[in-house]
Amino acid sequence: MSEPAVKGGRPILEKRLYTIAEAAVYLGRTEWSVRELIWKGTLRKVAVGRRVHLDLHDMNDFIECHKSRETP
Repeated sequence: MSEPAVKGGRPILEKRLYTIAEAAVYLGRTEWSVRELIWKGTLRKVAVGRRVHLDLHDMNDFIECHKSRETP
């Protein structure tokens, strides 16, 4: 297993939770489109109080589930 990256003596942690705005950029969609996916239950959210975030793993699962291959 590789060693974690270190900056200033502290490990650099990989970001896991994204705001709706950040998730929209990651998924190549608008913020409203991401909100609609959450409301429909297509994308799961992490909500604490009024704050809503999306888990990187859930976004990657969404991408994998919606991939398609064109048939000749």
